[in-house]
Amino acid sequence: MRRNYHINFVSVVAVLMLMTACTPTVKVEAPTEPITINLNITLDANVRVTLEEQAKKDIESNPDVF
Repeated sequence: MRRNYHINFVSVVAVLMLMTACTPTVKVEAPTEPITINLNITLDANVRVTLEEQAKKDIESNPDVF
C-alpha cells in the first residue's frame, strides 16, 4: 500500500511539472520605434473648409464672376 502511494505521488508530481512547463507565456514589450499618428485627413478637411468659405466670400463680393 505504501509503495502504491509513492508511485501515485511521483506520477502526480511529474504530471504537474509537465503541465506547468507547457503553459504559454505572453510578453508585453514597448515598441522600439515611436508611434506615429497620421493627421492628414484632419488637415485636409480644415483646408477645404477654409477654401470653401473664402470662395463663398469671393463670389458674394463679385457676383458677376460666374
